[in-house]
Amino acid sequence: MAKSYKYASLICSVLSGVALIGIIVGIIKSNPLIAIIFLLPTVVYEVYRTEGKSTKWASWALLIVLIAEIIFVVFNVSFDLAAFLGTTQESVAGYNIPLGDIKVVGPGIMAVLALILFIRTRGRYTKWLAIIIFVTALAIVYSLDPSIFSQLLRFGVKEGLDML
Repeated sequence: MAKSYKYASLICSVLSGVALIGIIVGIIKSNPLIAIIFLLPTVVYEVYRTEGKSTKWASWALLIVLIAEIIFVVFNVSFDLAAFLGTTQESVAGYNIPLGDIKVVGPGIMAVLALILFIRTRGRYTKWLAIIIFVTALAIVYSLDPSIFSQLLRFGVKEGLDML
């Protein structure tokens, strides 16, 4: 059943502003946790808005990864997935994610999940939320590791051009 659109534009506008504030403050203070926390309401609203089978699992996976990312950053968990798996990238839903420290991989997975949501959803508000999540995930990666950021940015541009 379709979710109400009555306040969706207002909610998405507010969430855009909240995410932007989180990005700016997080980068200025060099603290990715700020952007992560400010993204949480957007992800929760995305979970609420999605209805399709593939978009529902993607939004729930996004929430789980975001919560895991909060734990990794708060407790400063460092684990090199590239060394553990013996590869520099892994495929998630057909998209290659650069591997490295687990704190950087989380936002990379979030960016891929946001792209999946953007591509597979028909709703304009869920697309809007997916864009907020994608941009914020890139900002989180940038604040954690700028070199991985450039790889993800190239990936996002390539996927965007492929969609056109």
